[in-house]
Amino acid sequence: MNALNYKNKHVVVTGCYTGIGNAVAGLLIDLGATVHGVDLHAPDLPLAEFSQLDLRALDAIPRVAEKIASPVDALFNCAGLGPSHPDADVLTINFLATRCLTAALAANMQPGAAIASIASIGGAAWPAHLEALSNCLAIQQQEDFLQWYQSNSALFANAYSFSKEAIVVWTKQQATQLIRRGIRINCTSPGATRTPMLDEIERELPNFSGMDAITRPIGRCSTSLEQAWPLLLLNSELCSYINGADLPVDGGGAALATVGAS
Repeated sequence: MNALNYKNKHVVVTGCYTGIGNAVAGLLIDLGATVHGVDLHAPDLPLAEFSQLDLRALDAIPRVAEKIASPVDALFNCAGLGPSHPDADVLTINFLATRCLTAALAANMQPGAAIASIASIGGAAWPAHLEALSNCLAIQQQEDFLQWYQSNSALFANAYSFSKEAIVVWTKQQATQLIRRGIRINCTSPGATRTPMLDEIERELPNFSGMDAITRPIGRCSTSLEQAWPLLLLNSELCSYINGADLPVDGGGAALATVGAS
């Protein structure tokens, strides 16, 4: 895995306590990176540094970012909440906090740096909502953003889907801007992944019966590691010409939705 070239790179991983973020941080440590984790709880990993942060507190993010040594070579935005949480928390952690921390860290990134965020197959409807999303993403204040969603929530399946659609569109917007400074930004759209978030969905929604649909055509959930490796690849020098991409990591689900079953 030397081709990924993370040895001695300074990287930041949010959501490192569990799930995909934990897998990302663990792989980066194994590859010799200097890993700074950001989460509400510290993971059981030998991180170089850890910042405890409740990402719902947007005003605390710039202060934490200031304490992270610069420059950052790669940022992995892996923190997220599932649809069973209050809308305001889902929107704040899944999108607003990601936007805020990325802006704070990207300000001191150097050419060659890269950013990767986790969207979702749940955000696949973004093309149909592009105009509305573009209007919303122009809103900077948290209260105004949340109010916009409440006023327009009927357009979207739920707050979780909206937050992931926002990640995809925001990633594409940022890609056209950050690349002028030599910084790339991409996102992945995972399919069903066996993480604590999925366990929570199944526990909180006992009548949930969509697993067969969301694991087609591969027929199973992915592991966190299967989602972590594509994120590492996108932020590596091997993908130096990939910018503004939304990479489906869904076992062929997006392909099935596009062309149907043969």
